[in-house]
Amino acid sequence: MNNIDKITELIKSVVNENGYELYHVEMVKEDGDNYLRVYIDNQEGISLDDCVKVSKQVSNLLDEEDPITFSYYLEVSSPGIERELYNNKHLEKYMGYDVNIKLNKLLNGKKKYEGILIGFSDDTVRINFEGNDMDVPRTKISSINLKGEY
Repeated sequence: MNNIDKITELIKSVVNENGYELYHVEMVKEDGDNYLRVYIDNQEGISLDDCVKVSKQVSNLLDEEDPITFSYYLEVSSPGIERELYNNKHLEKYMGYDVNIKLNKLLNGKKKYEGILIGFSDDTVRINFEGNDMDVPRTKISSINLKGEY
């Protein structure tokens, strides 16, 4: 279990107890600073007040447990309308939705595809692209995002 998995397990109960889903947790480095990003979601959407409430509770918990040994900024936000789909749970939830797929290598001469998410396996993500079903190898995918309308 890596540190992000430990942090995720640690904060999941705080997020869930407040009526939210813990959508994703990541630690990123930008311009020399570390950011712990916590994305929360629920059926009604996420407001700024929701983010502030969860941020205070998560911050207090992280101060108590101290699982991060370096300085960082905590950010709590919604995954947004054009949310990235990180795992199988997200892919399952958004079957039938329009997605944008960015690739790290060319596939049929293209690095971007837009289509309807119609399936997935451990090895591929299947979309309906311009009326045809297409399997995209997961090893070539750098990101999958909702198109922004749902």
